[in-house]
Amino acid sequence: MKKLLFPVMAAGALLVACDNTNSSTSKQDIAVKYPETTKKPVVDTYFETKVTDNYRWLEDDRSPETEAWVKAENAVTFDYLKKIPYREQLKERLSALWNYEKVGTPFIEGDYTYYYKNDGLQNQYVIYRKDKEGKEEVFLDPNGFSKDGTTSLGSVSFTKDGKTVAYSISEGGSDWRKVIIMDAETKEIKEDTLVDVKFSGISWKGNEGFFYSSYDKPKGSELSAKTDQHKLYFHKLGTPQSEDKVIFGATPEEKHRYVGGYLTEDDRYLLISASTSTSGNKLFIKDLNDPKAKLVSIVDNFDSDTYVIDNRGSKLYLVTNLNAPNKKVVTVDAANPTPDQWVDFIAETENVLSPSTGAGYFFAEYMVDAVSKVMQYDFDGTLIREVKLPGVGSAGGFGGKTTAKELYFSFTNYNTPSSSYKFDPKTGDYQVYWTPNISFNSDDYESKQVFYTSKDGTKVPMIITYKKGIELNGKNPTILYGYGGFNVSLTPSFSIGNAVWMEQGGVYAVPNLRGGGEYGKKWHDAGTQMKKQNVFDDFIAAAEYLIAEKYTSSDFLAIRGGSNGGLLVGATMTQRPELMKVALPAVGVLDMLRYHTFTAGAGWAYDYGTSEQSKEMFEYLKAYSPVHNVKDGVAYPATLVTTGDHDDRVVPAHSFKFAAELQAHQKGNNPVLIRIETNAGHGAGTPVAKTIEQYADIFGFTLYNMGFKALPNPSTAKIKS
Repeated sequence: MKKLLFPVMAAGALLVACDNTNSSTSKQDIAVKYPETTKKPVVDTYFETKVTDNYRWLEDDRSPETEAWVKAENAVTFDYLKKIPYREQLKERLSALWNYEKVGTPFIEGDYTYYYKNDGLQNQYVIYRKDKEGKEEVFLDPNGFSKDGTTSLGSVSFTKDGKTVAYSISEGGSDWRKVIIMDAETKEIKEDTLVDVKFSGISWKGNEGFFYSSYDKPKGSELSAKTDQHKLYFHKLGTPQSEDKVIFGATPEEKHRYVGGYLTEDDRYLLISASTSTSGNKLFIKDLNDPKAKLVSIVDNFDSDTYVIDNRGSKLYLVTNLNAPNKKVVTVDAANPTPDQWVDFIAETENVLSPSTGAGYFFAEYMVDAVSKVMQYDFDGTLIREVKLPGVGSAGGFGGKTTAKELYFSFTNYNTPSSSYKFDPKTGDYQVYWTPNISFNSDDYESKQVFYTSKDGTKVPMIITYKKGIELNGKNPTILYGYGGFNVSLTPSFSIGNAVWMEQGGVYAVPNLRGGGEYGKKWHDAGTQMKKQNVFDDFIAAAEYLIAEKYTSSDFLAIRGGSNGGLLVGATMTQRPELMKVALPAVGVLDMLRYHTFTAGAGWAYDYGTSEQSKEMFEYLKAYSPVHNVKDGVAYPATLVTTGDHDDRVVPAHSFKFAAELQAHQKGNNPVLIRIETNAGHGAGTPVAKTIEQYADIFGFTLYNMGFKALPNPSTAKIKS
C-alpha cells in the first residue's frame, strides 16, 4: 500500500463563486433513491463479544447477487453525476490541461537510450528508444495491449547486454501479473508468457534467466482469497514456467508474505529480503561466484528495514533503520555481514535519509519537513557537495549505473509540474533536460507550509497550496488530503487534477500525519496499532486549523484519501461528521475486523494489529472501524465512495459494505453514493481516459454538494490548450 492546489481567484472571481452558491443547508435538488441492499446478518464472536455483519454476502465478488448490486449502485450513482450541470465542463478542462507531452528521464540499456513518453491523452505511457545516431522509434506501446486501455505495463528489466528484456503487464488493474520475454533487438517474443506473478520485481542473472516472486494461486476468488506464502523463483530462459525452481519460501512452517530477490550490479551477490508485514525484513546473501556458497543471514529478525544498495567487491553498502530511526548507510564485508560488524558510512541525522547511487557516487536525499535536500558523497564517504535544487519541493532520481557519465533527476512541487534535469556528477552542474509545455501558469499559485497542533500537543506540518491573493473568508472550496500510514511520506508533487481544482478557486491542503515516514520510524510507529487514533486526531486538527484560519469552513471542506487514506476518511467522517461537507474515501480499508482475511491484508498487521491479536486490540479496532461505526440518526457528509471491481489489494467489499451501511443509516439529504470502476484495480495503470472521468465526477460531486450550481470560475473551464 503505498508512494500526492488551490485558491481564490481575484475579487471578481470571488463574487462569481458567491453568486454561484446556495446556502449549504438547502435541500439537494437531485433526487436519490438507493437500491435496496438486503441484510443477511452473520454474527461473529470476538473474545465473547458478538458482532453482526449485515452485508457479509457482498464479500463474494463472484456472486451474481454482488454483480447485480454493483450494477444497481452504479446506475444510481452515474444518474446523479450526469445531472451535475458542469460535469462535462470539468471533463473538458481536465482533458485540455492533461493534453501535453510528458517525457520521463532517460536510461541506457545496451546500445540504446530508452525513455517513457505520453503524447498527451494516451491511456498508457509508451517506451521509446534512440540509437547512437539519435534515430527514434517506438519500442513498446502498452496502448495496444487491450482495446479499452485497461492492460498496463509494470516492471521492465533488461539483461546487462541490453539484448533481452522481460516486462510485466497487469490486466484490469489486478496485482496478478504476466511476464513477457522479448528480444530487445528484433522486438520478437522469445518464449511462453509467465503467469500468476504477484508483488514482484524482475532481476536478471547475466543472460541466463531472472528471479521473480509470487504466491501459489489461492483457492476461491483470485481477487479476494487470502495469499500468505510468498516465494522467490528463478526462471531459466528457454524452459517452461513449470520447471522454475523455488529459491526461497518453500518451507511451510516459516511463512513470509513478501519475498524479493535482487542482484548487485556486478552480478556477484544475490540478496533476498523476506517479510511478514509491510515493516521490517530479514535479509540474506549468497555469493554466486562460489558454487558451494550457501545462503547467509545478514539480518535474522524483523526489527529493522535493511537492504544492500551497492557493493565494491566484497564490501557491502547497506541502508538500514536498525538503531537509526531516520536511516543510515553502513558498510560490512560480505564474508561476515551481521550487524555487529557494521561500520557507519553515512551516519543518521535528524532528517530521514533516502539514498541512491550512480556514476560512482552516493546521493543522500533527505526530507527536511517533507521537502528535499540532496548531498553528494564519494565511495570513501567524503562529502562532495550539496546539490542546490531548482526550488523548494521534491527531487527524485540521481540513480544510475556505476559506469554512467551523466545522471538525471526530476523536480516538482504542488504548483510546479515535474521537469527533468541532466546532472554532471563531476562538477555538480545541471541543466534542464525536459520541461512541460502546459497551459497552467504556476506563477499564479503558491504553497505555504504551516505547523499546527494536534490533540495531544504534537506539532504537525501541512502544506497549503492556493492561488495568490486568496481571501480568507471561510468560503473557499477546500480539499484536505491525507494518508498517515505504512511509513509513506507525502512530499510535494504536481497533479493535473489538483491544478484544475485550484483553477476553480479550490484550496488543496496536505498534512504530514503521524503513521507516515516524514520524520522516520518514530513518526511511523506513533500512528500504528494502539496509536492509530493519533492519525485521525492529526487529520481532524488539520481541518480545524483550516477552518480557524478561515481558509474554509465546514460548509466548504472536503476530505479525501485513498487506500489507508480511505480508512482515514472513513474514520474521520464517522467520528466528526459535522466537520466537513463532503467525504471522498477511495479504495479504502474500511472493515478493520476482517481486513486481514483478504488477499495479502494480513501483511498490514504491523500498522493496524488484528481483531484476533488480543481483546484490547479487537476493542480498539472496533472503536474506529468505519463499517462498524455508522450510526442511526446521524447526518453524515455528502459521500462519494470510489473503488474498482478488480482491486485485489484492498478488496472492494470494504467499500461495498461501508456504502451499504451509510445508505441504510443516513439522516437528512446529503447523498451517499458509490462509484465502482469496472476493469480497474487499486489505481496503478489506470487509463488516462478513466482517470479524467474520475476527477470530473469527484470534483463535480464535491462542488455541487458545497452548493455551487455553476463552476466557481467558469471562464477557466472553457480554456482549450
